[in-house]
Amino acid sequence: MLAFPNAKINIGLRITSKRPDGYHNIESCFYPIPWADALEIVKADKFKFTTTGLEIPGASDNNLCIQAYQLLQKDFDLAPVHIHLHKVIPMGAGLGGGSADGSFTLKTLNELFELSLTTEQLQNYAGRLGSDCPFFIENKPVVVRGTGDEFSDCSIQLNGKYLLILNPGIHIGTKEAYANVKPKAPDCPIEKIITGSMNAWKHDLSNDFEESVFPRHPEIKAIKEELYQLGAIYASMTGSGSTVYGIFDKLPASVHRFKILILTT
Repeated sequence: MLAFPNAKINIGLRITSKRPDGYHNIESCFYPIPWADALEIVKADKFKFTTTGLEIPGASDNNLCIQAYQLLQKDFDLAPVHIHLHKVIPMGAGLGGGSADGSFTLKTLNELFELSLTTEQLQNYAGRLGSDCPFFIENKPVVVRGTGDEFSDCSIQLNGKYLLILNPGIHIGTKEAYANVKPKAPDCPIEKIITGSMNAWKHDLSNDFEESVFPRHPEIKAIKEELYQLGAIYASMTGSGSTVYGIFDKLPASVHRFKILILTT
């Protein structure tokens, strides 16, 4: 079976409070975008995991595709499979590519072995893989809170907009991203902002990680400024970085170094 795990962007990302367990509560809009890896899973004589495309750092046993299979295998005694992942989405870039791979593995295995798992059950399994993973089960725009695991529907309308996106290849570690972030309860709910005029987003909708990342990596800030110079309605770093995107009504002329996507959701 073949699937195409897609990336996501954060439209606004607020760090609202630090939790007693050491994690942080956030508020953000997760929005799926049509930039995808390719995932193939077939039944096999023995378990096998292979990759092509972008090189995936670290031990393969840590890959979320493998972990997803192992989670379901414990509960359902699945037969062996061959999982092949063709990696296209940059890693550690705030795009959720690894989380998407893990969640799409769960969904594909559910279909391949006819497990009849519900959306809620799949989200519970996905939550054991990582905080971003449950989003990719339904894979639709949502407002997220908590550690990224509390969802509410949103009526954001970006259909037909152009998305220019660039990953500069800079790895931003979690510790670095949170270094200078000061949690603060938002003055206005994000739902009210994203359903209002997009022209106001530039002033009302921020990614709090930019305060920590931009002083250390001015080249990332420069990408955001370039997107506004090109005419973006809204531009932002996504997640904890380092990928930056801009949303446009019309495609600007000088876009040679950006990946161009057309939003369809």
